[in-house]
Amino acid sequence: MGERPAALEDGTEEELMRWITSANIACGGHAGNEETMELTVRLAVKHGVGVGAHPGFPDRPNFGRLEMNLSPDEIRSTVYEQVRALALAAKKVKTDLVHVKPHGALYNVAAKSSSVASAISDGVAKWSRDLILVGLAQSLMLEVWASRGFHVAGEAFADRAYEPDGSLRSRKFDDALIGDPQKAAERALRIAQAGLVTAVDGSEISVKAKTLCIHSDTPDSHRIAKTVREGLERAGISVKPLMLLD
Repeated sequence: MGERPAALEDGTEEELMRWITSANIACGGHAGNEETMELTVRLAVKHGVGVGAHPGFPDRPNFGRLEMNLSPDEIRSTVYEQVRALALAAKKVKTDLVHVKPHGALYNVAAKSSSVASAISDGVAKWSRDLILVGLAQSLMLEVWASRGFHVAGEAFADRAYEPDGSLRSRKFDDALIGDPQKAAERALRIAQAGLVTAVDGSEISVKAKTLCIHSDTPDSHRIAKTVREGLERAGISVKPLMLLD
């Protein structure tokens, strides 16, 4: 799974789409507009990539990566509007949304807050209950969403460092990102084969994931995605869009 945060820029997005199977597309909150949504959906369809909404806190200056003090009603409303916006863009391309994955700070807060996780699912449900909700593997948000009748997919990260409690290491630390394609591929393969990831302190964390994330704004993301995909397939692991997993 790859994250497409904003506009199509320098051609690397086309290369990235060749290697991912599902795309999280920014839909007007932290980034994105009607034009970029439709362009990115078209690119995903061209490459057989599943389309997913990527709603975040409506904070473009900080790219949705800082927590906002929004009420559950405000979260519900912004999630609905963002999911709706991408769904309408997808309809123009004659395709449908498959999944929804919160972005950035909204994702991280929902992993530990049942009220935020509930508000997200309420916003999605206002548009459709026939969508897979993607969240951090073994986190509270998956439990909340499943209890509300949604299909869920636990997610692990090939290009991010983990804390010992299973949360993602804050981007304020220099070692929060894994930019080496081979190291990311090794992490992805270990998650897929053993369900384990090594935290920053050297401890082992159990991670039961259905999908792996690579951020498109990680430097050389297309090379990371290629190396991860090839490594998984060499090991005999089939990589498919989320729509085929449930």
